[in-house]
Amino acid sequence: MANSTFGPIADAIYTDLDNEVGLTRRTLERFPSGHNDWRPHVKSMTLAQLASHVAELPGFATAIVTTDGMDFAKGDYVSHSCNSAAELLALFDSSVAALRAALASADNASLARTWTLRKGEEVIITGPKGELIRGIALNHLVHHRAQLGVYYRMLDIPVPALYGPSADEGR
Repeated sequence: MANSTFGPIADAIYTDLDNEVGLTRRTLERFPSGHNDWRPHVKSMTLAQLASHVAELPGFATAIVTTDGMDFAKGDYVSHSCNSAAELLALFDSSVAALRAALASADNASLARTWTLRKGEEVIITGPKGELIRGIALNHLVHHRAQLGVYYRMLDIPVPALYGPSADEGR
């Protein structure tokens, strides 16, 4: 990845980040009041939990850029709890700003360093920071944003057009 024809690794990440930030923001803007505890299945997160997770995920990418790892067993990760579209957008915007600042100060050498996610002695994933930002941070964001779209559909909340038209928007 360090020999990418896209230039610095952070530049390639920025290209994806700019697109995903706009799409995610459009999705979070539609968060419906009054459905925070709704979930489609007992094993699913509540709507508020899922939307809060989506809003905080850029912070996870920042942790990848700025640390050598995260250990769930040590409490390195604390989830956020938002209850409104305004709270979600504030968290998301601040998370994105922190990620942009971290990426602006990162170079290829720092993004090529190994980062490890663990739960105590159990290694969940390890790899070069630049690859993990894409693989477990941005892709993770897209995954959960899609789940949020399904929740919205089930609650009859208009689903935004993201990569093409939705049933609610012809964009």
